[in-house]
Amino acid sequence: MCGIVGAASHKNIVDVLVEGLRRLEYRGYDSCGFALINGDDAQHPIERARTTARVSELAEQGKEFVGTVGIAHTRWATHGKPDTQNAHPHISNGLIAVVHNGIIENYEILRSELKAAGYVFTSETDTEVIAHLIHQQYVADGQKDIAQSVRIVLPKLHGAYAIGVIAQDQPTTLIGARAGSPLVIALGDHENFLASDALALAGRASSMMYLEEGDVAILKADSAEVIDQSGKSVQRDRKPMPTQADSVDLGPYQHYMQKEIFEQPRAIGDTLANIASFGPELFNANPDDWKKFDQILILACGTSYYSACVAKYWLEDIAGIPTQVEIASEYRYRTTVPNPKTLIVVVSQSGETADTLAALRHAKGLGHELTLAICNVASSAMVRETGWHFLTKAGAEIGVASTKAFTTQLLALYLLAVSLAKRAGRVSPEKEKELLRELRHLPKALHAVLALEPQIIAWSDAFSKCENALFLGRGLHYPIALEGALKLKEISYIHAEAYPAGELKHGPLALVTEKMPVVTVAPNDVLLEKLKSNMQEVKARGGKLYVFADQDTNIMSTEGINVIRLPEHYGNLSPILHVVPLQLLAYHTACARGTDVDKPRNLAKSVTVE
Repeated sequence: MCGIVGAASHKNIVDVLVEGLRRLEYRGYDSCGFALINGDDAQHPIERARTTARVSELAEQGKEFVGTVGIAHTRWATHGKPDTQNAHPHISNGLIAVVHNGIIENYEILRSELKAAGYVFTSETDTEVIAHLIHQQYVADGQKDIAQSVRIVLPKLHGAYAIGVIAQDQPTTLIGARAGSPLVIALGDHENFLASDALALAGRASSMMYLEEGDVAILKADSAEVIDQSGKSVQRDRKPMPTQADSVDLGPYQHYMQKEIFEQPRAIGDTLANIASFGPELFNANPDDWKKFDQILILACGTSYYSACVAKYWLEDIAGIPTQVEIASEYRYRTTVPNPKTLIVVVSQSGETADTLAALRHAKGLGHELTLAICNVASSAMVRETGWHFLTKAGAEIGVASTKAFTTQLLALYLLAVSLAKRAGRVSPEKEKELLRELRHLPKALHAVLALEPQIIAWSDAFSKCENALFLGRGLHYPIALEGALKLKEISYIHAEAYPAGELKHGPLALVTEKMPVVTVAPNDVLLEKLKSNMQEVKARGGKLYVFADQDTNIMSTEGINVIRLPEHYGNLSPILHVVPLQLLAYHTACARGTDVDKPRNLAKSVTVE
């Protein structure tokens, strides 16, 4: 969601802050800003620039500023509408400036207390509470140590946060702190940085470290210290700083989403690299613990939840293991009956999804000891907090609407299903070799599906004129229909719903008219004939069908039925192929409507608040 960048240097850091924000634009935001102080002048006031335009506008403003210590922010609105007054950084009495990711749940009580103490609020945000609290404590401490004042304030904040703080009269010091939201410290040559995502600082420093829960970082140009929540100075593991990734460059593509759709063969191939057999080693699992569970609970949100829904079919059909799938944001708020012989699987692209992390912690609190993360970020909180993990190799995903992260999640969950089938004696050595051959063919099969793009573009013009759409699927492909509907509404703003095709007659058929396109996922599986009957129900009501069918389904294009044929049927792996044309349909429909494909309104990439 929101993005934080901070720097302490002997040089002007405006360009560093602005470039860092530019790299975080993919997370989604509705305003941005920075605040600066000059390390050579303790009397110099905090200077600030904010805008509800893009980071490029902030960069123009930044040409007039100079500072050696500063903080910057891209905001995705939670408290208060997206306007300049609510944009970060927030400043208290000209002395303290703060940027903040997350949500302060008790901000209303704190706000009332601060108003009673004489503080005047100029925004509707929960973040301004943090600035005033730190100011109040800092003044009470005699303005001696901004880090100490921040440490005293942190226990008063209930919720999740990562913050960056500067004080006007300590112009060489930058403070960072986190609880629940990620914050990385980057260590350079006579300059040090903080950010909510290492991508913001790639190439700027030689090494980095992730703050742990409750940590406070004290950064100056020539020093960096981390204080844990007990007040002790600690050393956190240092890791090499990534260089600027090629995947951030748009290349020949019109949007990042299009680029990432076409990167899926590579992402699948990279995720499969060096996999020579199925088993616990793929998931960094202890072989003894691998035998201790007899059911699975998968927790996820959004697109990741739909990958988990596909996995339920695989795990129960291929591996014969009972599987439940729950929306993470709902799981922790209901009474459950924990079973210690359950494997908890959490799925997240970023590994920092707040709802999923909270659900994981809740499950562990209930006594679930066996945990597995399927994630795209090795250094994420989710990977650190689970016993086992599988890292997908999707690479950086910039577009808000997930594509290659989804298909690599599907692949990881399929590997889990087959590995557990092998555990149960359901996969012979000969069958294992056959399944590995099928997996290695996936990148080639995906290239063939991507070649359908011109046909899909032809459909997108008709879709762009609609305001509603239905998506139908059955069995394994019902969650794929759900994902297709989600993609269309995310980036084209067309209202779209997905149903199991057999449910049409139980209500949704009332919506079908010639103005309602009905997208149908039609693989050549055991439910094909049933699906054909459901399609006839649509056609009989004057609905227009847009069908993605396998070659041998004998579904023909006729009046009211438009068909695009996928090159081949791929059995249990078919969902990975069938979702790709749905991604392309959503993408080209959004292009035809002229929406901001990579940064759809009201949405964010990394959902770090509940």
